[in-house]
Amino acid sequence: MFTRKPPKPADTPQEVRGTSFSTQDNNRYGMTAPQRLAAIADHFPRPVAQGMAMDSGLPSFKSDGQTMGGAPDSQFRWYMGQGWIGYQTAAIMSQHWLIDRCCSMPARDAVRVGYDVTVDEDHPDADAILTAFSKWDKKYGIDSAMREYIHMGRVYGIRVAIFRVESTDPEYYSKPFNPDGVTPGSYRGISQVDPIWMVPELTSAALSDPGNRHFYSPEYYVIGSVRYHRSHLCVYIPHPVPDTIKPGYQYGGKSVPQMIYERVYSAERTANEGPQLAMTKRSVIMKTDAVEFWANLTASIQRLFDWSTNRDNYGVLVTDKESEDIVQLDTSLADLDAVIMTQYQLVASISEVPATKLLMTSPKGFNATGEADQENYRIMLESVQTCDLDPLLEKHHLLVWLSDIKPKLGISEDVETEVSWRPLDSPTASEWAAIALQKAQAAQALAGIGAVDGQDVREQLRRDKQSDFFGLVDDDLVDGPAEQQAPAQYGNPQA
Repeated sequence: MFTRKPPKPADTPQEVRGTSFSTQDNNRYGMTAPQRLAAIADHFPRPVAQGMAMDSGLPSFKSDGQTMGGAPDSQFRWYMGQGWIGYQTAAIMSQHWLIDRCCSMPARDAVRVGYDVTVDEDHPDADAILTAFSKWDKKYGIDSAMREYIHMGRVYGIRVAIFRVESTDPEYYSKPFNPDGVTPGSYRGISQVDPIWMVPELTSAALSDPGNRHFYSPEYYVIGSVRYHRSHLCVYIPHPVPDTIKPGYQYGGKSVPQMIYERVYSAERTANEGPQLAMTKRSVIMKTDAVEFWANLTASIQRLFDWSTNRDNYGVLVTDKESEDIVQLDTSLADLDAVIMTQYQLVASISEVPATKLLMTSPKGFNATGEADQENYRIMLESVQTCDLDPLLEKHHLLVWLSDIKPKLGISEDVETEVSWRPLDSPTASEWAAIALQKAQAAQALAGIGAVDGQDVREQLRRDKQSDFFGLVDDDLVDGPAEQQAPAQYGNPQA
């Protein structure tokens, strides 16, 4: 009844299939180590500038047929699979809810609390200038532009913001940025471009001199039919790559989808296996007489069918006490939730977003508060604000000043602006009160030793934007009764 399949000839090659996480040396393409090195060079070619010849390929790797670059061949090939996935692939992956959160959440949190623009308070038009900056920032939708800048930069690994300026010069964008070329009313705000629509262009100096400040950095970006000098743009690269592989990344960086897609897939697969394991965790073994079973196969199959029909908790199963024995085995699911959460925590770790925030869960464990995760997240957001958003805001405010504020207010001299980001964690009322008390105690101690006086403390309160007395007018108490005037010594009300 059963036939044995004839074995394959001995000379038939056996294909070894690897998994997504396998490090086996699966040489299914018949390539030797040197050949694979050549393939790497083809994957990451060196750019060639017009009128300049360059050697192609990567620097030579040490290879003995078993190792590549000094690393075992199987491991090296696994790392080779971590290369650039392409802009379209990154965009498709960003549709997944978890990848989208990893890309969008830091962008929203970095700009959520906002910022303050400051100028020299001694400037006679300081208040009017600050009001104008606030008005124009809202008009140009700068908050939305910053969110998109960080969000899409994490999706693609690079984001380019263009500062739109109307000019009568047809070569305005191809020349380096010159503030003198910004005329009143010429600024039109910020537009952003996906990297798939632009072509980086490098000069000979950026390719030949490793000591060049802009070595292996595009001098121009061709977007549509316009050639933009980099000084007209802001380029955000969240995770840069070494010079050697920059051409393979189109002079961008690693995208968040590329960094986490394997972990996301593992997390989702593990979570999907949970319900299946819950439904199939119970295995039932029926011991019977095997000789009789095969001798009466039709009746035996019917017997199994009848048994499976009534195998739930509401069914009744009758067995032969002499020839049959039923054994039930249960698979423990006690640690299944920990296994699932571990995979999601790996995703959170790679994306630099706390798992409690990414998954909308509360901290777990003995005396767990999540303060360490929040502190690391806050440091990351502050780095994004300082290193990536500040240059964007400074360039935007310069153009707003030259195009809109300076001409309309009739100010002849230029002013320097500074952006200060508000605290990411908003203190509660009790925390604000505690902070104010500590500041008052510190001021009292300094006044007690004669380091400062009441007027110094008053001036500090007037300048402190976190104080309830911010903007206090100097002559608020001058015309009042003598008993209401400020004391000469902060720490001595009777002085």
